[in-house]
Amino acid sequence: MAANSYLAAAPVLRRVRGFFAPVNRAGCVPVLFDPAEMGQFELDAPPAPWVSLGWIKDFARRASSKTAAVQTGVPATVLEQVRETLDAQVSLRFLSWTKLTMALAAGSQHMNLLASAIGAGAGAVAIQSGATATLLPMLATDAAKFAAGQIVAVDVDYSGQAGFVGSPVSGAYVKSALAGTLTDVDYVRRVTFNVARIASVSTTGLTLAEALPGGAPVAGMKVSAVVGFVDREGGSFFQEWSGLFVMEGAQGERIFFYYPRLQALGSAAETRSLLDAKRGGSLERVLLTGDFRALPVTDSLDGERVVCYRSFLPAMSALV
Repeated sequence: MAANSYLAAAPVLRRVRGFFAPVNRAGCVPVLFDPAEMGQFELDAPPAPWVSLGWIKDFARRASSKTAAVQTGVPATVLEQVRETLDAQVSLRFLSWTKLTMALAAGSQHMNLLASAIGAGAGAVAIQSGATATLLPMLATDAAKFAAGQIVAVDVDYSGQAGFVGSPVSGAYVKSALAGTLTDVDYVRRVTFNVARIASVSTTGLTLAEALPGGAPVAGMKVSAVVGFVDREGGSFFQEWSGLFVMEGAQGERIFFYYPRLQALGSAAETRSLLDAKRGGSLERVLLTGDFRALPVTDSLDGERVVCYRSFLPAMSALV
């Protein structure tokens, strides 16, 4: 037996890491992942625009594509096979509740609960010049309306836009411009994914604990305080994301499952598991459940329609 033959054994791993990135809905363009160039990225600091979901549980994927036989002759014999349908599904459970995991588990429109809407804070305030992804300059009187630890949403006013809205992720699709009693200047900030938590407040503005997903705010964006999140059952809007799932083996090998386009397959659901079942207790952990359908893309290499790419990066010195 070769000295390094043990490295050819099946990978041994603990759990799966999940990463999602927003699809450009207006152009129907997914986020690309090239394992040859990006396969060794730091899992705790994924390359933009991938966002880490941390560890996930019960990851399972199902290929639902069907083949059909092309027959010819008498008696009929199989001449060749063709793909009759192209379909794939992914299911998992998230180990934490965040805005992104809650939105992914819901699949439909996901919204921010603005403090101003419930009388718990001031309305949206303007951002002054010099803003960055982690620094929001504003007047001292405006900065005093916020507190460290709060969540803020940063986006433009709604002024009659139609189509996909929200930066950098399309949080909703407006079929026709909202008018009359439906007009809401805060509508885009209600559906935006451009949110972050405040690290500190000064007389010159807000310093954020993490960078805004949309980068430095553009002209016209304002800031609203957020007290929580809400999603709803129903509606016609489907979120769409690029998904990347990583299995890291004990020898340093990696398996990647890259889905260019994922949409939620089912309705919002949760599962519960007892934490102290052996002691006869009643403490339960509530986990978000995600079920997704993979939508096809056209591979620019050869024009083929595909739904998933599986890649394997072997450990150093492993058998080929």
